[in-house]
Amino acid sequence: MATSMSDKRITLAWSGASGAPYGLRLLECLLAADYEVYLLVSSAARVVLATEHGLKLPSGPEAAKEALVKHLNAPTDKLVVCGKEDWFSPVASGSAAPKKMVVCPCSAGSLAAIAHGMSDNLAERAADVVLKECGQLLLVVRETPFSTLHLENMLKLSQMGVTIMPAAPGFYHQPKSIDDLVDFMVARILDHLGIEQVLVPRWGYDQRDK
Repeated sequence: MATSMSDKRITLAWSGASGAPYGLRLLECLLAADYEVYLLVSSAARVVLATEHGLKLPSGPEAAKEALVKHLNAPTDKLVVCGKEDWFSPVASGSAAPKKMVVCPCSAGSLAAIAHGMSDNLAERAADVVLKECGQLLLVVRETPFSTLHLENMLKLSQMGVTIMPAAPGFYHQPKSIDDLVDFMVARILDHLGIEQVLVPRWGYDQRDK
């Protein structure tokens, strides 16, 4: 079945959890797959991005877009960076928002806010919109250990159809670098979004040839 242009739109949110390389790599792959990406970046996420990846992202949406495009050497026409309180952004309305959204990485605070419909910033509102419109929401939760409260929030969202994907890469593909571990998680996210990927060999196929 052919994919319509409206299907190739997605919201990606970066919260203040550790795991900035996951978010950056996912953004790179989504743009390479010709998706129009609405990117939401929290203030805490900017701190994490600078700490973990050495990338200092400006607070202004256009300046942030320019910095990301330069860093990823990505096309400019498919990336829309939204201000954290840009309530006129398409992602804030059920009549215009993409039907798919990923929060990667997702902090325990964002998890809780989404679970309880807080909608205090654009990322939380965007997640609320995807839930109420029965779209696809993936949360790449990064915290350890999980408290009972974290688990309760994850269970609540899972029962609502949200996909909970803890940032827990596997090792059966024999990773040789951190990039290999990042690609493992990003590959799993892309699989769940129905986006073709060749980042990591699929279990069982390579083994049959050995």
